[in-house]
Amino acid sequence: MKIWHGFVFLSLAAVSVFCKAEAVIVVANTPDKSIHLNRQQVRNMFMGIVSPYDFKVIALSPNNQARVVFNTKVIGLTESRIQSYWAQMRFTGRKTSPVELQNEQLMLDFLKENELSVGYVSSTTNIPEGLTVIFETE
Repeated sequence: MKIWHGFVFLSLAAVSVFCKAEAVIVVANTPDKSIHLNRQQVRNMFMGIVSPYDFKVIALSPNNQARVVFNTKVIGLTESRIQSYWAQMRFTGRKTSPVELQNEQLMLDFLKENELSVGYVSSTTNIPEGLTVIFETE
């Protein structure tokens, strides 16, 4: 029984550390360096809902850990629910899903080269000069 309690304690501790350590930042290539959005504004932008800014939204591929954290902490939906949402939007012709890039380096390269683009990366990522952090998860 003691082994079981030890296992449960270690598992919970690992999950707690993982959740605290994992955070994402939303980064934009924008001339307006004063932009700071809240979680709902970021969620709306990435779900194709009306946004006060006309950014080209870029997402990471579904197998990327930063995407998992972003979906959980910002969007608030599972990957399958998000995929279902975008399938319905494409089928009805209402919206198209964000462009997806394979990794964070490709994301940063795309953002640097494309003004008015926005994406997200792990909070531990070094952000190149010229890009602006507009949101951070806690």
